[in-house]
Amino acid sequence: MTESRRRRVLVLVVLAACVALGPLSTDVYVPGLPDLAGDLGASASAVQLTVTACLVGLAAGQLLAGPLSDARGRRGPLLFGLALYTLAGLLCAAAPTVALLVVLRAVQGIGGAFAVVIAYAYVRDRYNGGQAAAYFSLMLSVTGLAPVLAPLAGGLVLEVSGWREIFIGLGGLSALVLAGALRLPESHPASRRSHAGARDIGKVYRRLLKDPVLMGYTLTNALVFAAMFAYIAGSPFVLQQLHGLSVQQYSVVFAVNGAGIMAAAQIGGALVRRFGAHTLLGAGVVLSFTGSALTLVVALAGAGVWPTLVALFLMVAGVGLVLPNVPALALEHHGASAGAAAALLGCAQFLLGGLAAPLVGIGGSRSAVPMAVVMAGFTVAAVLTFAWCTRTRTRTRSGRGSGGGERHVAPVVLAASEVT
Repeated sequence: MTESRRRRVLVLVVLAACVALGPLSTDVYVPGLPDLAGDLGASASAVQLTVTACLVGLAAGQLLAGPLSDARGRRGPLLFGLALYTLAGLLCAAAPTVALLVVLRAVQGIGGAFAVVIAYAYVRDRYNGGQAAAYFSLMLSVTGLAPVLAPLAGGLVLEVSGWREIFIGLGGLSALVLAGALRLPESHPASRRSHAGARDIGKVYRRLLKDPVLMGYTLTNALVFAAMFAYIAGSPFVLQQLHGLSVQQYSVVFAVNGAGIMAAAQIGGALVRRFGAHTLLGAGVVLSFTGSALTLVVALAGAGVWPTLVALFLMVAGVGLVLPNVPALALEHHGASAGAAAALLGCAQFLLGGLAAPLVGIGGSRSAVPMAVVMAGFTVAAVLTFAWCTRTRTRTRSGRGSGGGERHVAPVVLAASEVT
């Protein structure tokens, strides 16, 4: 292998690993939440706040990392984020209380946000058009395995040790990625860096917040994402404590649902040219709502584990149609500020996702009803928001004319790598 080819492989692996840190931050230790609660003497709600804290960190970090890397270059902020993630992960493993663990998880989320955002920016700096889409497809082949393999890996670690070793593993993985990132060249030279001040960045965000179509898609995306995180936070207690699944069995269920997200995203990608991203997004919202409603019916009826698993699979599969198509639609008329608009999408979904986790815990862990109620509530709101967004979009397109359309295939491919 030539030196240039080795360098290209290194860049691909490092950037894919950076993106994978997002889903790994939550998915890999979800099977250990019940054990964590017992070890630290904490309630289910308190333990689920560790998920919330990480999501809040991932949300806030995106808004900070994007403008910082535009002004300072990619390499320095990327190394900072990976170092922060590594240190926070190792400290999480030694946390003596759940309160300290919550704080450290927020710090870990910020480090992960730097890695994810700058990895995407790095690719955009180096490639355009079809080359960029092809590169993101390669990254997806690596990153897309994270939500499938993470819970299985976490289950295997829990089989022989405990939840603290999971965080040691996350810190060790981040340290390896950091070592690889030290060899990456800078992709954003000084001549191309932004010199906008904090006020200018604020003006961009304020303008985006006034766009009703963008905000409609952003809120729809965030509400469905929140329903998925209600499932992530509540399902370990529902399936392990109520239905008697072992850690390994739960990990397999979680991996199957992760595969369902990937399958739905791939099917949607194959159908997007025929039906359009907006139609597929609507189908995903309805599917997630259907699965959530069935989960609530099954929980109220006490129908058992298999109907619960089917209902949860439907809800999660709908997410695979929602998350890949929202960016293609939301960014359609924001090419000049696509980075800031994408940051709003990511920030909103992680903030609402973080809100969902403690809401599930408030209802206790002795019934599946609290998880199902939260899931159903968020997906009902998503259906209503999508309906409002559809009407607003129709009026807006009538004012702009019928040009444009939904032929933005590359953003759909890129966004598929964000599915958790």
